[in-house]
Amino acid sequence: MQRHYAIIGHKTPSSGKLNLNDLSGSGRMDVLVRAINSALFVSHGIRKDTTIVLHLQGGDGPDRRVLFDGEKLAGVRPDERSIAGQIKAIMKLPIPPIGHYKEVTQGIYHSGGDIFNTIDLWKVEEININILDAEGIDINQVSKKEKIGIILSDDLPFNDKEIEKFTDYQKVSLGEKWLQGHSCIAITQYVLDKL
Repeated sequence: MQRHYAIIGHKTPSSGKLNLNDLSGSGRMDVLVRAINSALFVSHGIRKDTTIVLHLQGGDGPDRRVLFDGEKLAGVRPDERSIAGQIKAIMKLPIPPIGHYKEVTQGIYHSGGDIFNTIDLWKVEEININILDAEGIDINQVSKKEKIGIILSDDLPFNDKEIEKFTDYQKVSLGEKWLQGHSCIAITQYVLDKL
C-alpha cells in the first residue's frame, strides 16, 4: 500500500534564509522536519512506500511544495538538522512553475503550488484522500486502498478556506486529543502497516 502525506506549513516561508539553529522560529519548520522523519524513516532504513509533500505557504513570496519520495530518496540522514539543511538549500532556488516538479537531489523535488494543487494531482493519480481531523471516523475504519493520502496541518488548525475545500473528502481521526503532527504520522503508519 502506497502512503502519501501532505502537511501544510501555514507560517513557513517558501524562500529566503533558514536558521538551522532556530527551526521553530523559522515559521515552525521544526514541525515539518519532524513530519518528514516520522513519515519516511524506520530504524534501519527508509520507507519505500511513502511520499511526503511539504507546503511552504508562509512569507511574502509564492507558495512552494517540497516532495520527498521514499522510493528514490538517498543521502538524507534521519535527524532534524540534516533534513532542514536539504530544505534550506531548496529555499534558495527559484520556484518552478505549478505542476512541474523539479528534482533537486535524489528523491527530493520542488514545485510551485499549494495544498489544493496537491489535491488536484492526487485525484489524477487516484489517491484516496483523507483529512486528519479529531472529529473524523476512526483511522482503523479507513478503506483499504492501494494508494492512501493523508493531509494534516502544522501547529495551526486548518483555515476556513481549507475547511471549505476539504468537505468533499473523508475525515479520519486518531482520537479526541490533538496530537503533534509527527506523532500522528507515526500512528497512521502503524495502522496502515496492519491493513
